[in-house]
Order: sequence, then structure tokens, then C-alpha cells
Amino acid sequence: MRLAMIGLGRMGGNMSERLLKGGHEVVVFDRKPPTVQQYVSLGAIGTTSLSDVTAKLKGPRIVWIMVPAGKPVDETIASLLPGLSKGDVIIDGGNSNFHDTMRRAVDLQAKGIQLIDSGTSGGIWGLANGYCLMIGASEEAFKLCEPIFKTLAPPDGYGHMGPPGAGHYVKMIHNGIEYGMLQAYAEGYEILHASKDFKLDLHKIAAVWNHGSVVRSWLNELAETAFQKDIELSALRGYVADSGEGRWTVQEAIDLDVPAPVITLSLLTRLRSRQTDSFSAKVIAALRNEFGGHAVKKS
Repeated sequence: MRLAMIGLGRMGGNMSERLLKGGHEVVVFDRKPPTVQQYVSLGAIGTTSLSDVTAKLKGPRIVWIMVPAGKPVDETIASLLPGLSKGDVIIDGGNSNFHDTMRRAVDLQAKGIQLIDSGTSGGIWGLANGYCLMIGASEEAFKLCEPIFKTLAPPDGYGHMGPPGAGHYVKMIHNGIEYGMLQAYAEGYEILHASKDFKLDLHKIAAVWNHGSVVRSWLNELAETAFQKDIELSALRGYVADSGEGRWTVQEAIDLDVPAPVITLSLLTRLRSRQTDSFSAKVIAALRNEFGGHAVKKS
């Protein structure tokens, strides 16, 4: 099939390469012309603008967007619309908020254009291993684009979750679960690292756990790799960013009256990681000193 890929970052670029290897014709666009040329050298069809993208596609046009959530998605869709026609399909493969996706789907449907949301997981390993795709779409749009999903995903690695918005909703909860899993591994390895009784080899522990243990996982395989590179992780600062899905998951849990303490606390721990010196911790230290004369450390 011929489709377009908008945004050739770590995900969009590798996805384009996997599609090319799978025999698809891929029209590519990125704000950085040298990046476009990089994929043209792999066999992609290069473009210089979003209007050029739609001009190089034939109906029904399929345009896959891999840009940051929020305003960039709305701006990209608005720029594409003049070159699209009834029956064309836009696929948002980024981590958009499902409320935004549902709104966009309604707006595009009024113009005769279908919106598919594809929650996409796999990271930088997706090129070789395939991407897990959680897809929200009409039955018609899903069937039209299914050959694309089959190429991008490993066997049994994609599924139709429901109407537009459902894919991003499932991906949001997926990432919330990821927050909790990452935090559990992080806390466990920190306890091991802090042991006063034993000098433990975290790389060896991770390697053993990856063979038969109930906590074995791909994440722990990545931990094994990270500890092999630098067992003290000395080159890293303990600053952990978030791209929104954890916050949205916690908000959804609140809206639904569903208790989600692990995911919530893992999100709050990420926020704490960004403080070089916590003011709240200073308040606690000051109060302990005031009521009990407990020792404090001066900055």
C-alpha cells in the first residue's frame, strides 16, 4: 500500500523503515529536510510540505501522523485538510489524549474523512521486533488499513479496540501500568544497591531474574542491559520526565472512582525526581526541629 508518514523522529522514522522493508510505498515528511533525505535513501518518497504529501497520494489517501500530542496534531490535521477528500484516512499514532481524539474524529467525520487512533508501543526496538498497536477506528477504516498494521506489528501484536478514541484510551492505561512497573523495579534495585550486608551485583541479579523468575520481563531485560553498561548508572541524573499519559490515567481513575494508588504514587515520584531540593522536605525538617529539637542539615 502507499501511505504517508508525517514526523520522522525515533518512532516515525523506524516505523517508516519497517513499512518500506515490508513492501509498502511510504511518502515521508519531516520539518528537517536532511531527515527526509535519510529515508529517501532507503526507498521512501520525499516531500517538501504537507500539501506535497497529499499530492503524492491517491484516494483513498492514508496519512499517518507521528507528532507530539496536543496543538501539533491539530495544526498538522488543519494543514492536511485542503489536500484530502471524502474517504481519506488520517491515523494518529502518537500519544494523544483520547478526549481530543474523539473530538477530532467527529470533526473529520463531518468532512467525510476517517480518523484512526493507533496507540503505539515498542519504542526504539520496534523496528526489529515490531510495534504493539492498539487501534480505535470504524470497521471500514480498520479493514482498509489492516495491511499496514500487519506489517508494523509482530504476530498477534495489533487489535481493533473499538471506535475512534478507544485505541488512545487503551494506550493511556497501558502507560499508566508501565509507570507502576518501572517504579517497582526502581525501588527494588535501589534496596539491593543500598544493602549494608552484601555487595550485590545488580547486573548478575537482573540476568538471573530474567530466567524463570516471576518478575522476568522485557523491562527487566532492559535493566540487565543498562547495568551491564554502567552498574552504578553514574552517567545518569535521576530526573524522570513524563509525557502525559500517566497524568491522564490518574485523572481517569479519579473520574471513575477507581482506586489506583500504585500508578498515582509512581507519577508523584516522577515529579519529585525533578526537584534538586524538595521544599516540602525542608518544611518537614523544620517542623521536626521545632517540635522535637531533631537535628537538621544546613544547606
